[in-house]
Amino acid sequence: MGLLKRIINAFKGENTSSSEVKERNVYNLKSGDIVTYDLEDYEVVGTITYNDSGYKWYAYQLVSLNKTIWLSAEMDDELELGIYEKLSFPLNQPIPKEVTVEEKTYYLDEKGKAYVSGTGRSQNISNRQMSYYDFADEDESTFLSVEVWGEEVEVSRGYPIQEFELKILAGS
Repeated sequence: MGLLKRIINAFKGENTSSSEVKERNVYNLKSGDIVTYDLEDYEVVGTITYNDSGYKWYAYQLVSLNKTIWLSAEMDDELELGIYEKLSFPLNQPIPKEVTVEEKTYYLDEKGKAYVSGTGRSQNISNRQMSYYDFADEDESTFLSVEVWGEEVEVSRGYPIQEFELKILAGS
């Protein structure tokens, strides 16, 4: 359908699209969506959904021209959002109750096991179980996320953000 026909139909109030674009929020981001955070545009390239006994939370891999970050979204008593970046920090199992990174000590807050499903670049981890360990510093201004995938241990450092700091644009 040509542009002129779409404009005419829009004035008539007729829907010309075959698939309706749904409004996005931090619970339904999809690959190709654009998230603006801290004056930088990121494309959503992967999603991980964690499920620990029915309790779910989400991590979105966001890529810009300069870096890759992870946006976490979790509804506990209230919406909790965080921005995480992977660290090259050697950590072995068993995971200790305290971890010191760059002279800052993080204390184990909670741990557990979750089943995961992934989309986009994270689709290869679907139907796997992993162990997670969440650490916080003394004033809970920064966090460490430790994920154990088999023998591999991944460490990310993050900080909380507010929902108003994000601007989301649906990709399709």
